Amino acid sequence: MFFALLIVTLLVSLLVCYLVARAFDKPITTILERIVGPEIAGAWAKYMKFAIYVVGVSGGVRIYDLERYLPQPESYTPEGRPIPMPSLTLTPERWLLEIYRTVIETLQALAWMLLLFFLFALIAYVIVRIWGGRKAKDHPQQAS
Repeated sequence: MFFALLIVTLLVSLLVCYLVARAFDKPITTILERIVGPEIAGAWAKYMKFAIYVVGVSGGVRIYDLERYLPQPESYTPEGRPIPMPSLTLTPERWLLEIYRTVIETLQALAWMLLLFFLFALIAYVIVRIWGGRKAKDHPQQAS
């Protein structure tokens, strides 16, 4: 059951990443074309898609939380008697909770990543505008 849960959470996380990448594809490409130019904006947009998948899957598939569903090794008392360590049972309610948690945590990780991207893009846009304005003042167009 653990492997099924791991695969399902991975697939759910990939689906959420795909939907977010599709939703933000045009804005990311447009912003990058404006900041770095159309000749390399495509490469940067591909990198951003890759980053969306990496951040989304790493945020959504929480390996350490899923380890609770694995059988725990037995501990022993000083007398040598085994102490069984219980593991959680995967009930339908827990399945639903884990899938919901995967969706939410994937979206949360992606929201932070995209917030940082758009924040740095805004700063870069302002710098490009200021630099472009100064360049135009330094080299005014000559009328013919």
